Amino acid sequence: MSVIITQMPFQGREYDDLQMFLTCVWVRYVLEEGRKSLALINSVFSTDEKERFDPSQFQESIIQGLNQTGTDLEAVAKFLDASGAKLDYRRYAETLFDILVAGGMLAPGGTLSEDVTPTEFCLFKAQEDIETMQAYAQVFNKLIRRYKYLEKGFEEEIKKLLLFLKGFTESERNKLAMLTGILLANGNLSASILSSLFNENLVKEGVSACFAVKLFKSWLSEKDISSVATSLRKVGMDNRLMELFPANKRSCEHFSKYFTDAGLKEISDFARNQQSIGARKELQKELQEQMARGDPLKDIIAYVREEMKKNNISEQTMIGLIWLSVMSSVEWNKKEELVTEQAIKLLKQYSPLLKAFTSQGLSELTLLLKIQEYCYDNIHFMKAFQKIVVLLYKADVLSEEAILKWYNEGHVTKGKSVFLEQMKKFVEWLKNAEEESESEEEEAD
Repeated sequence: MSVIITQMPFQGREYDDLQMFLTCVWVRYVLEEGRKSLALINSVFSTDEKERFDPSQFQESIIQGLNQTGTDLEAVAKFLDASGAKLDYRRYAETLFDILVAGGMLAPGGTLSEDVTPTEFCLFKAQEDIETMQAYAQVFNKLIRRYKYLEKGFEEEIKKLLLFLKGFTESERNKLAMLTGILLANGNLSASILSSLFNENLVKEGVSACFAVKLFKSWLSEKDISSVATSLRKVGMDNRLMELFPANKRSCEHFSKYFTDAGLKEISDFARNQQSIGARKELQKELQEQMARGDPLKDIIAYVREEMKKNNISEQTMIGLIWLSVMSSVEWNKKEELVTEQAIKLLKQYSPLLKAFTSQGLSELTLLLKIQEYCYDNIHFMKAFQKIVVLLYKADVLSEEAILKWYNEGHVTKGKSVFLEQMKKFVEWLKNAEEESESEEEEAD
């Protein structure tokens, strides 16, 4: 205050009285103090802003925190939780994840940036065992649950890291594979990230397949093959696993041997099954096209037999495909009283095709179950079941033995009471006919 007074001229002509003078002094004092306070606030704010928005400052803050927490992953999780309140995770998500995985910011190709001394306390420097990787998975899980907006950035980070695999050591790749498998099992990642493994260079050098082995072993240590299959199907990865190998090795036989030899028969069997499903879908599509064109039945039968042999498809599976193909080849009438007549006409036409692939009792029973399920699932066919079965019996597609077995024990629950009632009289007739036949044979003897 005294400094301000000495700086102000005190002349009577400028100030009418002492009161006016003191008022001016007070105003000057308040303004000066306000300026100092504002400068201090700006200074503090600038420091915080630098730490918050400057990438190098952000990197240093995270590395310093990790160096202080060391190998105590519980402390790491708490540090990351608290730091999110003052550091801009949203803006620097890639930097954050680079540091947690590799110890520092990654340059294109996977090499560490030399801008800042990296930390030794990161995934790549950790012990190479499943327990340690599970502990790291918990760190990422807690971080992403706390800051939900990091989910997308984390998936993008993993995709990027997979593309950088050639730039990492074998040990680093193994750790990343184990971590990724655990995160996939826990639902922290979508299986869509596996698309990065189909990169041509990674595939060509065998990096993708080798990484996939470690990843699937880790995944299957947490979940069963059914869960893994569901996750893969959800994002359309179930039919792309062959792409882990170069084009000249992209066969079911090579895939099966590679993963079986690696101790992953579950993955081998899954891929084989997927290929079989794909082949069956293509076969059914071609069947429907042949029917639509009106191709001769002998040509259709020859084609089906060839496909069965080529794709190792059983007769039981094939009769189910043929039944669905036949029933999908026309547009059905909406009226219940007309649809039965339409079905009988269609099945008379294709009965030779059905007969060609019911040479075994089990195939006949499979067909009966398919008919039962179809008539139940399509309500207009509920009253047509018995007439369809009788037609196929007369056409020698279904035998007496198969029908009796279905009636007595082989049926499923769908529409059971309705269909058994429909078949009651016909089954009684079959039994009587069988008894008469046996009686005639005994008389003949």
